Amino acid sequence: MSLIVGQDLARYYGELEVFKNISFSIEHGDCIGLVGPNGEGKTTLLRLLCGHDEPTSGTLQYKRGLRLGYLPQDPPLLEDTTLWQFVQAAFVDVLDMEKELAELAEQLAAGTSAAAVLVHYSGLQAEFERRQGYTYEVRMRSVLTGLGFGQEQFQTPLAHLSGGQRTRALLAHLLLEEPDLLLLDEPTNHLDLQAVEWLEGWVQGFKGSMVVVSHDRFFLDAVTQRTWEMSGGLLETYRGDYSAYLRQRQERYQHRLKEWEAQREYIEKTEDFISRFIAGQRTREAQGRRTRLERFKRTEAIEKPRELQRIKVRLKPPQRSGDMVLEFRDLVAGYARGEPVLQVPDMAAERAQRIAVVGPNGAGKTTLVRTILEELEPLEGSIRRGAKVEIGYLSQDHDYMDEDTSVLEAVRQVSPRTVPAEIRNLLGSFLFSGDDVFKTIGELSGGQRSRVALARLVIQEFNLLILDEPTNHLDIASQEVLEEVLRHFEGTLLLVSHDRYLIQTLATHIWVVEEGGLHLFEGNWNAYAAWRDERDAKAAAGETQVQEDRRAAHRQLRRQRKQAERNQVRHEEVEVAIHQLEERLGELGQRIGKAGEGQDVDQVNALGAEYREIEKQIQMLWAEWEELAAVLEQ
Repeated sequence: MSLIVGQDLARYYGELEVFKNISFSIEHGDCIGLVGPNGEGKTTLLRLLCGHDEPTSGTLQYKRGLRLGYLPQDPPLLEDTTLWQFVQAAFVDVLDMEKELAELAEQLAAGTSAAAVLVHYSGLQAEFERRQGYTYEVRMRSVLTGLGFGQEQFQTPLAHLSGGQRTRALLAHLLLEEPDLLLLDEPTNHLDLQAVEWLEGWVQGFKGSMVVVSHDRFFLDAVTQRTWEMSGGLLETYRGDYSAYLRQRQERYQHRLKEWEAQREYIEKTEDFISRFIAGQRTREAQGRRTRLERFKRTEAIEKPRELQRIKVRLKPPQRSGDMVLEFRDLVAGYARGEPVLQVPDMAAERAQRIAVVGPNGAGKTTLVRTILEELEPLEGSIRRGAKVEIGYLSQDHDYMDEDTSVLEAVRQVSPRTVPAEIRNLLGSFLFSGDDVFKTIGELSGGQRSRVALARLVIQEFNLLILDEPTNHLDIASQEVLEEVLRHFEGTLLLVSHDRYLIQTLATHIWVVEEGGLHLFEGNWNAYAAWRDERDAKAAAGETQVQEDRRAAHRQLRRQRKQAERNQVRHEEVEVAIHQLEERLGELGQRIGKAGEGQDVDQVNALGAEYREIEKQIQMLWAEWEELAAVLEQ
């Protein structure tokens, strides 16, 4: 049975139509990626599915007892509780059972109604074990750690967390609840790469269903098996992950374009026939064709398939830089009066390289960029720029643009000699049309600001671009355009990015910033990830071997101690034996003397043989004693 079935849904805000007449079903086990340009209604659809909003028309049918979990982009302010308590609330039923088990155990210990209590206790304990009640704290720690929370943050009040941390807290709560259907709106926002990869692994093992809105194409490829596209007020469905959707969308567009072109040819021919014969001898036939054509246009004709708008511009460096673009020598980066943040090996960035800088949040990526931009002085060493290197920088927040400045003026500021008509043409390439160019920066969305910032870079024609999270706030269509722009850029790129799809597409080299150092890797994301996973596996195997070596050394030490104890006991036994044999030699010497006085030759020979045998034994014991003494002295 389907979890949710939507029939002819529409949603309006006043006169504004978001979408209309969309139908779909969500089945058990579905992992659906919901994609499309910003503003097309993806978040609106999720809010309808979770019941936060009502459709203007159409119906939604839910499976009885369906448990939903919804992660909004901007979570509401959470109640005044700690992170641990909030996440623990995902196990409210298990906590109730745990409390009841404790109460029953007390009754059993007191001997009150022991038989009846024991039966209830046994059944409840079996259910508690089935619900993995004994491991819920382990799962909580695993999820919180996986999403980037440290042990020291577990008891932090939610009111003290940032917006991004509250989003991660809500995500942790939802994951641990394990609802039948997860509705996730940009779940990878506020996550670093390590946390995103952890989330991918968790989702891949999730037994429920999921609808996820995300601009992270790598994430979509990893976790989805179906794709919904919202565009132009319509919902289109595709089989497969994001990459499969791209292929199918292009194939579908080409097929529909051919149908539309054939339709246009049919309409043009029919209209030509009607215009030529409507007043002639074939009037009746022309009238019949006109009737059929009008009916065809009303009931069968398709609209021209709409292709997503694309930025059509290429970056061109004004001049070629030297082969060496940046040279690092004995560099230690950090902040004055503080501890060093990053130590960089002697190395160079060369012309036309496309370098992705990756690493956990707080590892030092921003410190490195600010040092390259000369906003920070090196604590030690130096960075030397190559010949004719001109740097263009795109920051994450674009706070260098005046909120009250228009889009047109923001671009003109960096290129005063360019005439307004050329600037408007450029902005048109970046999807700013008509009066959009007169909007102020403060009126723009994050994605629109990114496009203005890119237009400013284009018009200045730099040959080294340093881009800090360039795909932040961009919808997928704009991300694809950005990739195309950067793919044809003839200069050098330095990308600080969590966008693995972008890195996979563009990077020739990867700089890994971690644990206070920078490590070089040649290749794209997949090559780096394979190398990293192999390294981590070897490290894990090495740690396992170290632990095994420690256990073996401990066993060896125990054997040595036991052997030393045995040697000490044997050393003392040998001393006693030597003493006893020496006393026996004394006795034999006296007896041999008496036998000689009595001229008892046989007795002398017998006693002499025994005497010589004991002497040999004493010599052997002395040799063993000396050997044991040497061992014991070590």
